[in-house]
Amino acid sequence: MLDLVRSLAGLELSPESYLEDFWPHFREVKDVLWKLERIQDFREPDEPSWLAMTEGDWERALALIEKKRGESQQQAKSSEGFANRRLRIVEQPVTPYLQWEMHILKIRVETGEQEIKVLDAHAVRQLEAQQPLPELLVLGTSALYEVLYDETGVLSGARRIDDLKVIDACRQELAELFDEGEDLLAYFEREIEPLPRPNISN
Repeated sequence: MLDLVRSLAGLELSPESYLEDFWPHFREVKDVLWKLERIQDFREPDEPSWLAMTEGDWERALALIEKKRGESQQQAKSSEGFANRRLRIVEQPVTPYLQWEMHILKIRVETGEQEIKVLDAHAVRQLEAQQPLPELLVLGTSALYEVLYDETGVLSGARRIDDLKVIDACRQELAELFDEGEDLLAYFEREIEPLPRPNISN
């Protein structure tokens, strides 16, 4: 079902209306919030640590990420009562964006904000015969969002799908893929920590 989401009917939402729509459904989550992240290179121009990374100041980028630890601890409290799980699909070689993001994800795991696993892109090839898997947020059994980005990797909105059979099927498939994944901290120690500062010259 994950590979069919893009072809299903959904409510089109602008970036602003997506965020407004999200929070009422977030408050209704009782069991699991799922996030599937597939794109390897986003742009986050409103994020100071991302800007520092793109400007070549890796030390400053890491220092700004570390400052987010308290914010992450607060987010963990807001998620009490349900599991907040993210599955990060990774291609090799790791992009500068992904190297940067992994440091943020590490803090989220360490503070208990999210349970995160990493899955190599080869593990989902059978689901990507036509195109890569979509970026998804599944809020319990309430709503499924296909999160949309423009060609530069900036958020452009979302589509909300309310079909309960679709939501149930996607939840099941995400759980199965999550079971196949590697814990983020183990992956980080082996694959990310040894990397030199990201090369942003390309």
